[in-house]
Amino acid sequence: MKYLDFVDLKYEPAKTDLICTFYVEPEGISLKDAAGGVAAESSIGTWTELTTAQPYVARLAALVFNIEGNLVKIAYPIELFERENMPNILSSVAGNVFGLKALKNLRLNDVKLPAELVKSFKGPKFGIKGIRKLLKVPERPLVGTIIKPKLGLKTVDHARVSYEAWAGGCDVVKDDENLSSQRFNPFAERIVKTLESRDKAQEATGEHKVYMANITAETKTMLKRAEYVLDHGGEYVMVDILTCGFSALQTLRDQNFKLVIHAHRAGHAAFTKRRKHGISMRVIAKVARIIGVDQLHVGTVVGKMSEKREEVLENIDALKAEMSGLKTVMPVASGGLHPRLVPALLETFGKDFVIQAGGGIHGHTDGTKAGAVAMRQAVDAALKGTSLEEYAKTHKELKNALALWKT
Repeated sequence: MKYLDFVDLKYEPAKTDLICTFYVEPEGISLKDAAGGVAAESSIGTWTELTTAQPYVARLAALVFNIEGNLVKIAYPIELFERENMPNILSSVAGNVFGLKALKNLRLNDVKLPAELVKSFKGPKFGIKGIRKLLKVPERPLVGTIIKPKLGLKTVDHARVSYEAWAGGCDVVKDDENLSSQRFNPFAERIVKTLESRDKAQEATGEHKVYMANITAETKTMLKRAEYVLDHGGEYVMVDILTCGFSALQTLRDQNFKLVIHAHRAGHAAFTKRRKHGISMRVIAKVARIIGVDQLHVGTVVGKMSEKREEVLENIDALKAEMSGLKTVMPVASGGLHPRLVPALLETFGKDFVIQAGGGIHGHTDGTKAGAVAMRQAVDAALKGTSLEEYAKTHKELKNALALWKT
């Protein structure tokens, strides 16, 4: 079969087809040929005629069924994929095709899995409703922080800073993506000491507090760390889902631990940042949700991350839109956030999200506790519809934060 044999613009996808939307930019061939090449090379075809092909194989061909500009939609028969095997699915639709020299650029913008494939995975255990029930915060955005500096603090200081953040009003304290079990802050010791701080903060404030411990490691080690967190009264774990891999993530989820899974996207921009080549964050969000994370970083619009509003909204939609009955996932905004940005964040995210601020809390001129207080004050003001400047007149922590961070 030639590449053009994989193009049928009259084809109407079946409900059981997996649908991909690609941005395709050809190099030396027509767009139609290039689109057919993507469909061929990601299903049953290759660059030349085959003597091994059998007539019955043709029904498994992926078909290009829509071309609008450089946007190409391809339908894949469900029989091409193994259930409950995300590496197999992604190796097919997002595999060797990216290396074809006939393509100048190729980007997987979106993917829609049929219900049968989606339901072969566990999906989120808690989701947004479960997280709110756990934290006993029914409506407002959750306020969280990442311990800063992200590396270098000894365990005793990590636990102390955690307490100050919780005492000031943070619901969540999180390890950063590259804090593991280094000598200056060993994992087991950190879990014990930080959860002790959590307990003291809960007693002091009367609020439920959670600690997102980074358990990212080799899969067996990661499972042991998750069990350690659970055994010591922890309720959350954090995983760098891209660097540890989707297989490891699925292995963790399949244990069905009574632990909320917070997904960090460390490394994503290596293939999501370019608009014409790679894989979109929306696709990663859908895959992570299907496998079973409960929270996921999706960008901020404001702050230090590069994603535009349209992209962030697409990512949020991937976590919240109906998807074969899966629970919704809590979006996380993180990266260069501080109290002045809270109203803009609510405009984009609504109320169902986590404000995850590191420097924007620990960088407060009066320290971590004041930084957490200021963030909660900013949230309170935004929810009341009061300007931050007006609210700051009677709330000194917010006033000092606005004086420090002017944009």
